[in-house]
Amino acid sequence: MLGAAINVLPVMVQRNVPGIGPYVLYAYLLGAVPAILAALAYASLASAMPRAGGSYVYASRSLNPYLGFIASFAHWFGLCMAIGVVSYLLIPFLRDIATALSMTGLADILDGGVVRVTAALSFLWLFAGVNLLGVKFYERTLVPLMFLMFLAGSVVIISGFSFDHADFAAAVMRQEGVDVPLPPPAPFELGKLLAASAILFSSFIGFDSIAQAGGEAKNPNRSLPLAIGISVIVVGSFYMLFTAAVYHTVPWNFVAERAMTTDLTAPGLLGYVLSPGWTVVIVAGAAIALINDLPAMLLSVSRLMFAWAEDGIMPARIAHIHHRWRTPHVAIVSSTLMASAGILGSHLAGDFFLGIDLLATSMLVNFMLICLSLLVLPVRNPTLAAEIRFLRGTPARTAVGVVGTLVLASFLAIHIAKDMTSEVAAWYFHSTPIWLLIMGAASLVFAWKWRKLRREGVALETLFSTLPKE
Repeated sequence: MLGAAINVLPVMVQRNVPGIGPYVLYAYLLGAVPAILAALAYASLASAMPRAGGSYVYASRSLNPYLGFIASFAHWFGLCMAIGVVSYLLIPFLRDIATALSMTGLADILDGGVVRVTAALSFLWLFAGVNLLGVKFYERTLVPLMFLMFLAGSVVIISGFSFDHADFAAAVMRQEGVDVPLPPPAPFELGKLLAASAILFSSFIGFDSIAQAGGEAKNPNRSLPLAIGISVIVVGSFYMLFTAAVYHTVPWNFVAERAMTTDLTAPGLLGYVLSPGWTVVIVAGAAIALINDLPAMLLSVSRLMFAWAEDGIMPARIAHIHHRWRTPHVAIVSSTLMASAGILGSHLAGDFFLGIDLLATSMLVNFMLICLSLLVLPVRNPTLAAEIRFLRGTPARTAVGVVGTLVLASFLAIHIAKDMTSEVAAWYFHSTPIWLLIMGAASLVFAWKWRKLRREGVALETLFSTLPKE
């Protein structure tokens, strides 16, 4: 769950939500609320239905197959776009490392369009290979990277609280000869806070990946809820400290001005007050966080495709398991191809926030349906509800389901309103109509496969009231 978004979103949100100013940390805190509610719902449902596909299995067995497919297809599409964005954002971190090492020529090359896209695609397909080679290789790759991320992030937190705005202004004057005024008073606007919270909410979605590979976990009824709880608490606390530390050193008005013209990173901004050596350490840590995101998200989206194919609502070929590596290689390659489109889309749009907006919309819809699933499961499928091992009490589940559904629906409405009222060069730079078009196309595929299953005489009610085979 500890992902790369923390190194980018807290500063680049100043571009996406102009006027948020000094209230980014408050927006982060508010954005954690729907994520925590969704995490509780996920943990409860994961304890009863530990299968590959996570959100698809939960919603299809609790609500109905179509809503399960829509929830999970939104999730799949949103995460594929996020994988593309992460790959695309990796290159500015490498650029910042080159800049810190005074390799300005290399930094300029990495900023070039063709090089940036080619390098992003190369990293993406490299880590698709990590997924293809199996869970053991995946574990050996990601666990060491996780510790390196925490270590480099801790350097950011300590250094951020060690300097202040005056130190930063002096460093900018010394390096660029530019005066950085003290942050001016900024009016508090509830609409801006809510819009920023809906964007920053997308930083907290990593716990969802835990549930997607439920069928591959040891003792999943216990380990999945525990892993979700630990990740939300530890990583959420880390995010808050990280954001507070960055804005303790860097004035928000400087961030807001620079974000309008260039892609900023939190470690790159702290590089003004740190030595080149420490700058390389924290920027490399951020790059590692991006690298660490790729195989985790690819694992998540590939297991969704695998679960669809297992239930027969996608071609059976997608569920094929490689004879040697024992991984769903067709699903992994298909998801990587969609993520590659996310890289090209980010580059052509000239702003990676289109992908972030698509991700936020998708995950808000997905999480809202998961909270609703927690409410409906005991009514529609009491047999599976009896297997719940986390939030066993009906009052607790009802409270999480009702409040979570309402909060996530409110955030979704706020996010859509912000998207549709923003000024863009063309309609297709609004994420909402793009999202609706994609969901419409997916619905047609579902309808075609559903009719085919009926013609083949599949007992659909039985199929979607029981769990897939392990």
